[in-house]
Amino acid sequence: MAWECGIDDCEAVFEDVESAIAHQVDAHERLECGVCGTIVPDGYLAIRHAFTEHSRAEYVRAYGAGATDVRVREELLEEINEVLDEDRLTEYLNG
Repeated sequence: MAWECGIDDCEAVFEDVESAIAHQVDAHERLECGVCGTIVPDGYLAIRHAFTEHSRAEYVRAYGAGATDVRVREELLEEINEVLDEDRLTEYLNG
C-alpha cells in the first residue's frame, strides 16, 4: 500500500507509513495546537495530538470542525495505527 503525504498540495508518496510521517515532520511547517498552544508537526502527529490530548468537543470548538471532519480524522488515525511501527518511526525521526 502506498501512503500519500496529505498536507496541502504535497503529492509525495511513500512505501510505508513511517516514511510518510517522517516526511511530514521534516518537510512541512509545524503548527500550533488550537486547543493548548503546543507546537506539533503537521499531518498525522498533529491529528494524533489533538485526538489523544484533547476531547472531541475541544477539537470541534478550536477548529470549527463538524462531525464529518472528526470522523475522517478518527478513521485516518485508526487506519495508520493499525500498521504503524512506533519503533521504526522513532528510528526514522532520530536519524
